[in-house]
Amino acid sequence: MTEQNNTQQPETQFAIQRIYTKDVSFETNNVPEIFTKQWQPDMNLELNSSSQILNEGVYEVALRVTVTVKQQEEIVYICEVTQAGIFSLIGFDESQVQHCVGSYCPNILFPYAREVISSLVNKGSFPQVNLEPVNFEALYMNYIQQQAEAESTETLQ
Repeated sequence: MTEQNNTQQPETQFAIQRIYTKDVSFETNNVPEIFTKQWQPDMNLELNSSSQILNEGVYEVALRVTVTVKQQEEIVYICEVTQAGIFSLIGFDESQVQHCVGSYCPNILFPYAREVISSLVNKGSFPQVNLEPVNFEALYMNYIQQQAEAESTETLQ
């Protein structure tokens, strides 16, 4: 006779319910004059993510990607996209949920945001923008480390 182990680990489930573009902005300056100048741009990329609980185990994660292109200190265009998704995270503990919404979900959303930015820049008649992949895992770990350092600094004061 075999003994059954009734202490099973709770099953975890991760699912993408929906991915959508939440907000889009494309602003150009000095058009059409900028098209007559030699193209030597300087590009700046900003990333921000946020999350909110929609229901128990259901989260909206939003990734805002802002590309600012300057030429000789003059802003040529600003392209900003907020790509969002609704994700089910069932059976995860709090630290796993935070890791998912802070790293894993933005990693899923980034290719969608990158495609929207590329399309908008192309429609603005500017040279193609191919954003490099982003290591959201490293960014999240860096954020966690900064939070821990800030908490230890507050404790010492």
